Amino acid sequence: MAKLDRDGVKIHYEIHGPPRGPALLLSHGYSSTSRMWDGQVAALKDRYRVIVWDMRGHGESDYPADQSLYSEALTVGDMLALLDLDGAQKAIVAGLSLGGYMSLAFHASHPDRVRALMLFDTGPGFKKDEARAKWNETAHKRAAAFDTNGLAALNTSDEVKIVRHRDASGLARAARGMLAQQNDRVIQSLDTIAVPTLVLVGANDTNFLAATNYMAAKIKGSTKVVIPDAGHAANLHQPALFNQAVEAFLAKLPANTSC
Repeated sequence: MAKLDRDGVKIHYEIHGPPRGPALLLSHGYSSTSRMWDGQVAALKDRYRVIVWDMRGHGESDYPADQSLYSEALTVGDMLALLDLDGAQKAIVAGLSLGGYMSLAFHASHPDRVRALMLFDTGPGFKKDEARAKWNETAHKRAAAFDTNGLAALNTSDEVKIVRHRDASGLARAARGMLAQQNDRVIQSLDTIAVPTLVLVGANDTNFLAATNYMAAKIKGSTKVVIPDAGHAANLHQPALFNQAVEAFLAKLPANTSC
């Protein structure tokens, strides 16, 4: 299995598709892994160079014991290092839930490396300190549950049930350092997005309907898609409709001048 060495932290990744195809970086949700994208890899790898990976503390990547090695900035750095490794000067950057938030964070830091964005069942964070504090309280409670109960604390959502983690220590630290949010940088960046953007949500994903409406309104020229009879893991609940929406969006992108 391929590993990227990030200052001693090994990050698991896979690259599928033609060597000179357009690059597409897919980032998974919190407590899931790259395995949640298997259906999209199969559907897209004949035309796109699909890069999937496990965030630090997840799946086949390392679970460093140092809490300071889990952060939004380091996650964005991992994504940049993956594109550099692949040789992709620009990529279609996409993710679900935490992976979607990190895709926005990546664009906020490296807009010149983003050809397009695809944001699935996700949100942009919070402007108000009180709302962010409430979110962070939930993140820290999840971390404490993993500390106490180990992998038994995993929820039963579909994107989590299909994956494996070696133990719960990395998930606990990732909740504190990556799921918890420090500021409003990401949500304040929405009106700077000038690349084509797909905002997609499952019709039954009630926790993220308002957030996706907000992003679609703030991101100029974005495309909004609601997948019927789908929850938080829209790609798993309605894979055919999900892939159809993604491929329709990708087909309308301007010609790729730089992989």
